[in-house]
Amino acid sequence: MTTPQETPIEGQTGTPPRWHGAGIIVIDKPRGPSSHQVAAWVGKMLGCQVGHAGTLDPQVSGILLVMLGNAVRLAPLLLKHEKEYICLMRLHKDVDRQRIDEVAAEFTGRIYQRPPRRSAVKRLLRIRAIQKLEILDVAGRLVLFKVQCDAGTYIRSLCHHMGLALGVGAHMQELRRTRSGVFDEHTMHTLHEIQDACCAAAAGNRAALNAMVVSVDAAVPDLPTVVVRDTAVDALCHGAVLAGVGVLSCDEFKKDQIVAVLSQKREFVGLGKALAGSATLKPGKTGLFIAMTTVFLAPGTYPRGWKKACAPEKPKKPIP
Repeated sequence: MTTPQETPIEGQTGTPPRWHGAGIIVIDKPRGPSSHQVAAWVGKMLGCQVGHAGTLDPQVSGILLVMLGNAVRLAPLLLKHEKEYICLMRLHKDVDRQRIDEVAAEFTGRIYQRPPRRSAVKRLLRIRAIQKLEILDVAGRLVLFKVQCDAGTYIRSLCHHMGLALGVGAHMQELRRTRSGVFDEHTMHTLHEIQDACCAAAAGNRAALNAMVVSVDAAVPDLPTVVVRDTAVDALCHGAVLAGVGVLSCDEFKKDQIVAVLSQKREFVGLGKALAGSATLKPGKTGLFIAMTTVFLAPGTYPRGWKKACAPEKPKKPIP
């Protein structure tokens, strides 16, 4: 895994830091502000373009992934991350604990959901998978449970449907996201911690801020990798299709699968779509195999190892 690009601090001591390059900060979103507001505050503190993946309602807390710079290009992948939540559900009548456990087991697996009326998406029926639903505690009509689920699962709707199955009705009272993909509560930082790190960076100590920003490849550890020659990197940064002659090694992958492209130094170049399966890819041989979809390195980061097609030289006119 590569380390994120170091944060240069512009100006003299005391000048606010400005983050250059791609990276991700895992935020512990508090209850109250919207996800957009939290991301905007992080962008203002770091002085860079930001985006967030996996919107949380204002009254929901927990992990919010804030992408810095061109890491926003990772959004389509980050939005697909499996999620984990801790939810406090309130039942509308008393129910036996054994019956609650039985209903929780019934809601494990593939379920049908329709987004709630207050959601920002079309209310179309969808299928989502609940990998695990564990009842942690029951106190009267309050039920605390942990759920691991597909991206796009509405926990508010899940509580409502569980209440219907129990025959008493229920609603979501509190919710906290505890994991998104590979990022959990051990990797997140509060807004106050980020502000303290920015103040330290402005004073000349960048260590805390650099440690908070993780590299973009940390978000996609499960993707198959393709290691390319350093001489091919700059061409890929200019949009070239990766040919077999530029490949040193690769993991197994299928046609149309997304792969992570790395340099010889294991630096993250970007993501690409496989034009053919790895079984047909022979490193060092001819043929086009990977079409770059997302590039994170700036052109010129690696020495240019390719040539432009040159037009034929015009013949010189004879001297009379």
